[in-house]
Amino acid sequence: MPSHQRSTVFDWNHLAVIPTPKGARRDLCDVATATLDRFECHVTTLNAGEVPHEPHRHPDEELIIVKEGTLEVTINGQSHPATAGSVIFLASQDFHGLRNAGSGTATYYVQRWTSPGREGPQPPEV
Repeated sequence: MPSHQRSTVFDWNHLAVIPTPKGARRDLCDVATATLDRFECHVTTLNAGEVPHEPHRHPDEELIIVKEGTLEVTINGQSHPATAGSVIFLASQDFHGLRNAGSGTATYYVQRWTSPGREGPQPPEV
């Protein structure tokens, strides 16, 4: 395992599919980079009506890109729809949660990073 993430291409067709009680997960990386203490990226697929975990907050920031389906995103008590192609930015310490609001599966990419010296508690795995 490298000491930090190097440039690469993550091929969708070669990502291992890990079944979960709520859908599936594909892990891309969870490693330091040259400029971040931690960069974690995975893909979640949620079954209809499911949530990945309870709403929460954390010190790191997240960027979520919706690949397919419809999510209901709650940020600090306000609900927002997010469909395929939507990009969701979740700022540090904002209280947030996701729910698959569609009738089929919803798949989205999650990218989380932590600036030097800021690594905090991690949310539950999906």
